[in-house]
Amino acid sequence: MKLISELQCKLSSGDEVFRFTLENDYGMTVRLTNYGGTLTEVWVPGKQGKTDDVILCYDSIDKLIVNTEPYFGCIVGRTCNRIGGAKFTIDGTEYQVSPNKGDYQLHGGFEGFNKKAWTAKPVQTGNEVSVVLEYFSPDGEEGFPGNLQVKAVYSLNNQNELSVSFYAMTDKPTPVNLTNHAYWNLAGESSGNVLDHQLVIYSDQITETNSNLVPTGLLKPVAGTPYDFNQPHKIGERIDQLYKGYDDNYCLRNLSGKLMPAAKVFDEKSGRLMEILTTEPGMQLYTANWFDGSITGKGGLAYMPHAAFCTETQHYPNSMNIPGFPNVILRPGNMFTSQTIWRFSVADSI
Repeated sequence: MKLISELQCKLSSGDEVFRFTLENDYGMTVRLTNYGGTLTEVWVPGKQGKTDDVILCYDSIDKLIVNTEPYFGCIVGRTCNRIGGAKFTIDGTEYQVSPNKGDYQLHGGFEGFNKKAWTAKPVQTGNEVSVVLEYFSPDGEEGFPGNLQVKAVYSLNNQNELSVSFYAMTDKPTPVNLTNHAYWNLAGESSGNVLDHQLVIYSDQITETNSNLVPTGLLKPVAGTPYDFNQPHKIGERIDQLYKGYDDNYCLRNLSGKLMPAAKVFDEKSGRLMEILTTEPGMQLYTANWFDGSITGKGGLAYMPHAAFCTETQHYPNSMNIPGFPNVILRPGNMFTSQTIWRFSVADSI
């Protein structure tokens, strides 16, 4: 196994931005940067040993720094997804957070964790290579209460498993809901759309949303709808029955907090199978609905609609405003923990 660290640039703040390359012994290579904790490349073997980069991203650190959307491969926080009204109440005190999307907050505000240079430490053992990232979010940042100390650990092992583990502690009650926002295309990031990818999601319900995709508190059964992926379906098989495409939180069956299968995705052309395991109770399926060619990625490629899919493991969006949803309020003395694993293999079918 191999782990390489390379200095890329220094920000005006004085923070250094590094690129880390993680390689295992079986043909898998991952590149990431401590700027936003962003995955920039994930090279995975397919049929006949052909290796392709299976995530979309900008082709330079400079572009990551000057662009926020579409949140390529980054860590999203202090809370991912949407906060309705950009406000919430904890113990009788109302907090107003930054409304970076009209009247709601998306993915942590104007400068969430994706716009921060995290401190980074590479770690190599006999079984895996890792990068340990840390960030201190001060009380009041983007309107959130409490000083929050956050750690994220990306690891690659010889079972072709890439994982991210999150840890956080606070000195005041505050919402915490962290995820990674990778855009996947198992046929290769420059191969076109993902409509032929086959998908399974272990879920019986999605969260109902309003016109801004903010959950209302109601849950909708997926049975008999285009949202049902309990049996394998191509992503594009029923997508024309939806507005633009999928952008929905799936309520996973696992509410135990233990690591369990959440979904699996298969690309027949390359033979790549990706299994997703997580401790989280939810997962956002997003199919790059708003890509229109105006965003150019690696090699100057214009990214078009449905060029990728996202499977953002998470607590349900807007949970801090809906008592019946899984709790996202972290309190002093407790630690937030979360783990997601992307396991890759070559298969004949899903």
